[in-house]
Amino acid sequence: MTAARSERAPVRPARSASPPAAKPAPAGDKTPDYSIAAVDRALDLLEALGRIAPAPLVSLAEAAGCTRTAAFRLLRTLEARGFAIQDEARGVWRLGARWAMLGRAAQDQGALAAAAQPFLAELGQAVGENTYLRARDGLQAETVGTFQIDPALRLYSVAGDRRPLHAGAARLLLAYAPEAVQTQVLAQRLPRFTPATRTDPAWVAADLQRIRGRGYLITADEVTPGTVSITCPVRDASGQVVAALTVSAPSMRMRPPRPRSLLGPVQEAAVKLSRALGAQVPDPPPPHEPKPRTAAARSAAAPAHP
Repeated sequence: MTAARSERAPVRPARSASPPAAKPAPAGDKTPDYSIAAVDRALDLLEALGRIAPAPLVSLAEAAGCTRTAAFRLLRTLEARGFAIQDEARGVWRLGARWAMLGRAAQDQGALAAAAQPFLAELGQAVGENTYLRARDGLQAETVGTFQIDPALRLYSVAGDRRPLHAGAARLLLAYAPEAVQTQVLAQRLPRFTPATRTDPAWVAADLQRIRGRGYLITADEVTPGTVSITCPVRDASGQVVAALTVSAPSMRMRPPRPRSLLGPVQEAAVKLSRALGAQVPDPPPPHEPKPRTAAARSAAAPAHP
């Protein structure tokens, strides 16, 4: 970029003490619109920085749907506050270090759990089972949100519970974790919780590839006997998997083909939550009935639990 670094956004006049007038609401809609166009543009640009940065001005402006002039002025404003950084030698922009502070604050304030709760409730009410949201914290998975459809139904995990990444629904988080995390987990002795827990590092490593290939995980009995879980990934605005959305129920209510029939609703809920977090994800594929397989084929596939 050839523009001088001394250029800064102009000083804005002091705002009036009275609130800005709301935009006219569409006919029949009595809810006032308090959105501010400039803030919308700034947030669009920040989401573009999160998705594609480091990137040049022209790419960021195109991704944010604004003019280059508007993008430049917004970036300079963010740069002055430490929220954006320009690499002049390469002519690209990236997020500034001050976002780390906000990210930690959002995590400490339970932003992910709060954002997920309506989706957990909607999914639980739709399928009639308890739902869970788990996130990876180092080498463990932590339950960060739950929805209990019926107080009489057992909750298999409560907020704050932690468990290893290799077993049960948590394995989906391991599948999308950085390679260094996968290597560290598989180098350790993997604890066994039930006779169905997979503890062979070679099998787990192969299953991580299968999970990424199909985009979901169905497990049975691996952590708690008599439990079947259907789990799908949740992504943030950068496209990274930040959580796992799960439906778990007693196996007596999860006899085939019910687990497969619940996969569609879980995938749909995970997509909705991902979009609420700013991710650009496609609609889940339409559900289909699996073709009958021979005993040999079933044994060879066995990605979740034989």
